[in-house]
Amino acid sequence: MNRIAPDALGPTVTIGEILVEIMATSRGDGFLAPTTLAGPYPSGAPAIFIDQCARIGGSAGIVACVGDDDFGKLNVERLRRDGADVSAISVSPDYPTGSAFVRYREDGSRDFVYNIAKSAAALVSLTDEAKALFARAGHLHMMGTAFSIPSLWDVLEHALAVIKGRGGTISVDPNLRKELLNQGQTRARFARMLDAADLVLPSGDELETATGLGDEAAAVAALLARGVDEVVIKRGRMGSSLFAAGGARVDRPAFLVEEVDPTGAGDCFGGAYIACRRLGMPAEAALDYANAAGARNVTRQGPMEGAGTRAELEAFIATTPRVLS
Repeated sequence: MNRIAPDALGPTVTIGEILVEIMATSRGDGFLAPTTLAGPYPSGAPAIFIDQCARIGGSAGIVACVGDDDFGKLNVERLRRDGADVSAISVSPDYPTGSAFVRYREDGSRDFVYNIAKSAAALVSLTDEAKALFARAGHLHMMGTAFSIPSLWDVLEHALAVIKGRGGTISVDPNLRKELLNQGQTRARFARMLDAADLVLPSGDELETATGLGDEAAAVAALLARGVDEVVIKRGRMGSSLFAAGGARVDRPAFLVEEVDPTGAGDCFGGAYIACRRLGMPAEAALDYANAAGARNVTRQGPMEGAGTRAELEAFIATTPRVLS
């Protein structure tokens, strides 16, 4: 059932925003008064994903841009320390590293103040270093958040052609706001991503965003019918499910943990799952590691502070109770 390109072909590569996250330590509504803050924490969905991919033992790299500042250095050093290839992270002398200020409301929802569009995060381009990383890559992971950066499409198109051309595979996390689909060429480009995908990893209403269908079975069938080999649904506290071409299905339960910060759980799940599949694990084992990666990450404050190594995740799996169905 495993049609994902093996890790030996070359690293898993993703493209997109690198940010710092700065979090209010108390709950409340927004940032309309002085409040105590914690951070900065390394962040950005692609960065969280690739960090977990590298920490679990997969070869991994990212194409991104940071500012020539402490926030940029913090992110690059974290990724380098955790084993990711940072050779294609550009450094802008003129724009700051992207940022996100976050405060949780009493109901668990969040308020954000972003600086992405006017930061180095929006300056991702097809550099010589990016071309070199794509030329040796074995898998491309594309994220819906990329559509918030207009310049990214040319980079994605180049990466898609090169990696597919050398026998690599493609995964898509459709974490895209519905409102973006109606802007410019976004809908057509998003469809292009799905048509190229070997693996799609939606969560929540992202399955409907990807297909336009509210029924899970119909939406999964639609993705498989367009050539996707695996659809992996991230269900949070309800675990995860794999639907494969040919009709196979695998369901795995979640782990019972006390949630501290849910940011980054889905990205850690994706990084672990793809790395495990590329390292040759069967679907059931990969889902267990992915569930563990997402669950472990929510027990720490900060978007990637709970990303685990393979040994750490094995210990977590062995000692953490699972959610009973």
